This record gives sequence, structure tokens and C-alpha cells, in this order.
Amino acid sequence: MRQNRYISAFILSILFIPAAAQDTLNTNDFRLNEVQVVQRRKGVTKSRTSAFDTEKISADQLCTAACCNLSESFENSASVDVAYADAATGAKQIRLLGLSGTYVQLLTENTPGIRGLAQLFGMEYIPGPWMNSIQVSKGTSSVINGYEAMTGQINVEFLKPQTSDHLSVNAMLSRETHAELNLTGAWDVDERCATGLFVHGQGMGLEFDHNKDGFLDMPKNYQTNIMNRWYIKDGDYTGQILVRGIYDRRLGGQTREQRQLFSDNGRTPYTIDLRTRRIDGFVKNGYVFDHSLNRSIGIITAASYHSQDNSYGTKTWDASQVNAYLNAIFQTNFENPELDPEDNHEHKLSAGLSVNFDRFNERVYDVTLPEQAAPAQITNEVTPGVFAEYTYMYKEKLTLLAGLRADWSNRYGVFVTPRMNIRYAPFEWWTLRGSVGLGYRSPNAFADHAGYLAGNRGWHLPEHIAQERAVNAGATMTFYIPLGNKELQLSGEYYYTRLTDGVIADIDRDPHAVYLYNIRTNKLQSFAHNWQLEATMEILRGWTMTAAFRYTDVRQSSFNTAANTFQLREKPLQNRFKGIITTSYQTPLKKWQFDFTAQFNGPGRMPDGFVIPNGNGQYYVSDGVTYHKWYPQLMAQVTKYFRSCSLYIGAENMSNFTQGNPIVSAEDPYMPDFDASMVWAPTHGWKLYLGFRYALSRPDND
Repeated sequence: MRQNRYISAFILSILFIPAAAQDTLNTNDFRLNEVQVVQRRKGVTKSRTSAFDTEKISADQLCTAACCNLSESFENSASVDVAYADAATGAKQIRLLGLSGTYVQLLTENTPGIRGLAQLFGMEYIPGPWMNSIQVSKGTSSVINGYEAMTGQINVEFLKPQTSDHLSVNAMLSRETHAELNLTGAWDVDERCATGLFVHGQGMGLEFDHNKDGFLDMPKNYQTNIMNRWYIKDGDYTGQILVRGIYDRRLGGQTREQRQLFSDNGRTPYTIDLRTRRIDGFVKNGYVFDHSLNRSIGIITAASYHSQDNSYGTKTWDASQVNAYLNAIFQTNFENPELDPEDNHEHKLSAGLSVNFDRFNERVYDVTLPEQAAPAQITNEVTPGVFAEYTYMYKEKLTLLAGLRADWSNRYGVFVTPRMNIRYAPFEWWTLRGSVGLGYRSPNAFADHAGYLAGNRGWHLPEHIAQERAVNAGATMTFYIPLGNKELQLSGEYYYTRLTDGVIADIDRDPHAVYLYNIRTNKLQSFAHNWQLEATMEILRGWTMTAAFRYTDVRQSSFNTAANTFQLREKPLQNRFKGIITTSYQTPLKKWQFDFTAQFNGPGRMPDGFVIPNGNGQYYVSDGVTYHKWYPQLMAQVTKYFRSCSLYIGAENMSNFTQGNPIVSAEDPYMPDFDASMVWAPTHGWKLYLGFRYALSRPDND
């Protein structure tokens, strides 16, 4: 019977073949049309084999939201939080494992990226359409890239000229008339060399004051950003060159009407004028000596110059930073797998040396008190170091990575950075990871706490600011559970970070001041516990969903004036929990795509001395302590795809939740109570945007 069915099927297939095809069969010449097998890649992936707890955000994932820049790339992430540093300048800050972004090592293609003065707006200087991917590593990371990763590492990979589209255009316009235009182009100079040009421009020139407090909800902004990069491949040599220039200006503060009112009354209007000029770049050289042992050497040099002229009312913060960086790396395997294919062990060594140089020139003063202006503070720091990292792998079950580096700073002397990561997969469906290590960084009082400059808090600094040092330990567990022909990925993690030395910013002691204390000198404490559960799955073909919940307990010592002593308490303005649900559906043949994200942000403690505004029900008091309530955030986007372009429309903050009275004493910015740093929620309502993407692909990418 089975043979009869096969014969019948064969006869029917012959009968239904068109005549032209039968003629082809008669000539014994078979011709098949091109067949493309298309499978949608996950926007966020986690490596199953890496020793690090790393997730990769792809360019496809970045297109599921407006993603104007790096700071807006984590709206779908449960691990990384993004919030405004204050309610006046629009500066954004990230949090990872409960601590601020100053403790995250932010790299661009594994070179120093956002650090020092660039922390204020550096994430907004990396446009979304320029990025090829983002790698987020939690916990201790590789010692190869330095010692500054204390809670994790975020590395941005730009588009590569040898693989990028010949031309791409991304234009966007939002409801607030915020407009952006991105142009990228890539060309092959010859078979060994390719180059790419990236141009970004944005602007928002209208004023918006939806809460009617006399201050702009968002500053007016104008930015020009141009980058050029080269790629060279000649035999065993690979070289890359990148250079970029940025000009950015932000105008905020009081509205036009309020400024006029102050001028008519003979008073100085409160305006915010932030101007930044930056140029940076890197040169990478790599040479492979032995392909069988992956033996190679790489030399990376990078440099940047950052200059800013910032004014907040009558207060001025002028600063510049020069950075130079060198990293030389030698890498080799100990065994040739081609000579012993039965050997399931792999040994790898990476070693080298690095040098980092920073020069800061800063001056903070009040233009109305020129006689009290302090001289500029010039700080030079040179930090040479050596490092080695050993990796052992057994099949795909075990990976052990141990790293050690020793550095010397002309400011802080010698310090040693040990780190260890381990991955064990007893079964294909179960993976365990663990990590422990140290991290260090050189703090900058004003750059690390720039949000307090948008207010009238006085600054109390120690005579000598200690080097920050933290120990981080974490463990993760991931299950890959088959459900039919789909897979449920379920993970749980816990991380503990403790600052053993460094600086604590205390805003509990006095509502009109910020005190910076050295942890070890004053015998203080600062630590964070971070628990997270996450589940992701492709429910149906083209339909994926992720749900996650994170609980964070961040505590630090602050001075309690009532008890006249330091007490260990919850860190102010820190959400206790975050829940997130993201879902994405792409129709067959990629005609339409629908993306939706819901965030649920938990309550947090307000600092001592904070007074609840009259009639504002967004706060509650428990045991004499003031907390802000939890709040939701909803985002959605619809994308229509065409052959070489796409249209997208989306909305952010669809719940229209905004923090009431985000600026304390906004009616008189020259009173002692004026403070724009008490921000814990969005300051502007729902946002509608419309965008267009076009790409002229390479012939081999079609």
C-alpha cells in the first residue's frame, strides 16, 4: 500500500507540472528557482557558552522602538534602568545591579567610551542607527579591557564598513517636534579596504511646559555628530581607524514667559545653557602569527578631547578632559585542535599591558560672586598596568576564566584586580554561572553627581577623594525547557555589590546641601543586593514574549540629623522593584511588525527633609519615612516593511504618567529650596513619533 501511495504521488506530480517544465524534464536539464529560507533572529540573545553573564542586543531589537540613541536602547531591558538625572537638563543616567552608571564600564568597540565628563550626556552621543549591537555583561568582566567594571560592562559595536549597507537613511519626528536624521554610507575602496561615513543631526526648538511650573519639561536641543571609519584587511593583518566629532547644545530652564516676567521685575532669569564639543577616535592593529594556535597580537590606541561650558542660572561649570589610552594584547592557544581532534580540552592565554592617561581641568563658580571663585582644578592621572587572563574549556560543559591585573596610579599607588568566572552545563538544558572579583575607578566629584548642579544645594567635599573600590559576586542559573517544537528560556540570578572604599553622596543630612564622604575614612557602608527572574519564549511563529521581575535592595550610610549619627538606610530615589513584559509579533514574509512593552516601576524612599507638595497623591509615609509610589510605563510601535524601506509609528509613556512637581520651589529658582534633582519618574507625558528607514543593500546582502 505504501509503495502504491508513492507511485500515485509521483504520477500526480508529473501531471501537474506545467508544459514548459515538462519540456525541461525531457531535455534532462533541471533548473530550480532560488529558494530563501528565512528565520527571524531573536532581538536579545544570551550566549550559552560564554563564561560571562552576557546578553546581546541586536540591531533588529533596536528597531523595535524609537531608539534615538544609546540611552533609549534599554527600554525593553529588565537588567538596565534608564532615568533622568534631574528635571531641568534632560541628562539621563543608567543603573545596573542597583547602582548608577558611574560603576558600569561603558566601552565603544572595547575602547574607553563614556567616562569622566562624558557621563553627563555621553549615551546620547551614540545614535541608535549607528549601532550594530550592544553587549551587556553583568558582574565582573574581563581584565583585558581594564579595571573599571564594578557592576558590569556595556560595549557598543558600531556598523562595520565592510558589511554595512551602501546607504541607509533614518528620519524621525516626534509630537514635541523633536526631529532626527541619520545618514550612513559604506564603500569598498578595493578588495582590501573599506570606509564608512556616519552623519547624525537632531534638533528640538519649541518650548513645552505641560505641568505649568514655569520650567521647560525638556531643554531645547541641537546636535551634530559625524564619524568616519576605515577597515583594512591584508593577509594576516587587520587594521581599523575611527574618528568622530560632536557638537551639542542644550537650552533649558525657565520658559520664555517666565524669563520675561523676571526681567520685567529686574531679576536675573534662570536659564540653563550646556555646550559640549568632543572629538574622539581609535586605531586598532592586529596580526595573526599562527592560525592553528590562534596566536596573535593586537595594539589598540584611543584618544579623546571633551570640552563643555555649562551654566545653571548664575552658576557655571566649565571643564575639559583629555584622555589617551594604549592596550597591547598577546593571545594564544596551548594546543592545536587539528593535531589532536579527540582532545576535548582547550587552554587559552591572553596577556598584555595598558596605559591610561586623564587630564581634567575644571572650574565651578557663581558669576555673581567673582571674588569667591576658586581657581581651576587641574588633575592629571597616569595609570600603567599589566594583565593576564587564562581560559580553560572542557567540551561544552565547563568553562573557567581567571584574570589578574596590576596597575599603578600616580594618585592612588598600586592596586590589584583579581577576577574569576565559571560556567558549568551539566546538561544541555541547564547552565550555571558564577563570578567574583574586584573593580576600581577614580571618582570625579562634579561629573559623578552633576544632577545636583541643577539646584541650590551647597557642596561639601572631603579634602582628598578616595579611589573607589568594589567587590562583586554573582550566580545565575538558566534552564532551556523544550515545549513542543519551541523552547522556554528561564533564568534566575543574584548579584551582590559592596563598595569597600570610595565616595558616598549624602542628601539626607541637609535638603540644601550634598555631602560627599569617603567610605573607609568615616567607617560607612554601601552595598546592593539584586535578584532577577526572567522568562522568554517564541510562543508562535513570529511571536515572541519576555517577562521579567527584578527586586533590588540598595543601602548606604547617611547622616541622620535627628539621631546625630550615621545610619544604614535605603538609598534615596531608588526603585525597589521593576517588572517588565515585552512582546513582538512579525507577520509572515515580514510585512508588518508589532511591538509592545509594559514596565512596572516600584516605590522608593525620598531623602530626609523632602516635603510632599500640597495635593500631590504620588507619595505616602510609612514609619515617618516618605516614599514615592509605584508607576507604570507603556510603549508600542507598529512597523510596515517594504522591499527596501520601512515606515514606523510608535508611542512612549502611553499611560501618560508624569511626576507631579518634579522641581522643588520652581516658582523662585534663587531660593535655597530650589532643587531639580528629586526626580524618580518621567517629567513629560505621552510621546508620539513617526519614522522612516531606507537601505540600499550590498549585492551580497540582498
